[in-house]
Amino acid sequence: MESMIADVSLAQVLAELNALEDPRARAVNERHGDDHGVNLGKLRAIAKRLKTQPALSKELWATPDTAAQLLALLICKPKSLTEAELDAMLHQARSPKVQDWLVNYVVKKSAHAESLRRAWMAHRDAVAESAGWALTSDRVQKDPEGLDLAGLLDQIEARMVAAPERLQWAMNTALAQIGINHEPLRARAVEIGQELGVLKDYPTPPNCTSPYAPLWIAEMVRRLG
Repeated sequence: MESMIADVSLAQVLAELNALEDPRARAVNERHGDDHGVNLGKLRAIAKRLKTQPALSKELWATPDTAAQLLALLICKPKSLTEAELDAMLHQARSPKVQDWLVNYVVKKSAHAESLRRAWMAHRDAVAESAGWALTSDRVQKDPEGLDLAGLLDQIEARMVAAPERLQWAMNTALAQIGINHEPLRARAVEIGQELGVLKDYPTPPNCTSPYAPLWIAEMVRRLG
């Protein structure tokens, strides 16, 4: 069984992904900026079968195919990637889903997460900066020591309304996480959310939490009791 897993080729995996292409799934994904039509549950099943394969992961990543890049992120070995490699991968990630998985499934597991967070937060490219804000949100929740939370709120208040969509979403997440996790700054976070109104009218399905920061903060605080 192990040899069968090790012997799988790039061409075989790409053919399998191509066979899973669903025009309806592609139409839904493309509305969110993701140009692929592979059901993510089925993609995860392939990754579970393949297990960790760094060499195959690099081959998949080198293709221009979004589904292949998503699979690459699931079978890579995050701790083996250098800071330069991770930085390059971020700038090669074209779709929001690839960027999201790269940050959450790979960069966060790397020893380079904090240095990349600092570099990306200072980057002029909106995609890179949004990744920096995503890593900052993670620290706000898990390891806020050393973060200037009030300063982050200042930045959000000044810049979030005019920010490009991906960056705006990432800043809004940080705003909500500060309000949820840091009670002394909660009132100010809610006030900023109300003042800016970002995502206030975002269509939210029943039984789901709105991404509008004041509602998001209120609901999570209620759950935390």
